[in-house]
Amino acid sequence: MDKTGISNAFRTFLQETPAYSGAWMEMVQKVDAANALDAKTKALSYLAVLAAVGLTSGVPFHAQEARKLGASRDEVIGAVLVGLPAAGNRVIQALPAAIEAYDDEK
Repeated sequence: MDKTGISNAFRTFLQETPAYSGAWMEMVQKVDAANALDAKTKALSYLAVLAAVGLTSGVPFHAQEARKLGASRDEVIGAVLVGLPAAGNRVIQALPAAIEAYDDEK
């Protein structure tokens, strides 16, 4: 993980497979554009999903993005933990990465 919060795996995906990653990013942008939620809400919601499904490698980047969009530290923590009743304590695995990335001044 570098200072951008992008995992080594995702960076490798972007650099080594431009056709795949380009298609992936195009889909992501189209889905994002179709979503009626405001940017901060989408960022917090995405953090909640990452935590719930256990994809913690994406948490730092998305915690930083949420901060840039105006999310407070408590909102980022709340987003990570909102899935606790449904997904169980697996969501707490994302908490350290979210807090560290949020607190990391760029």
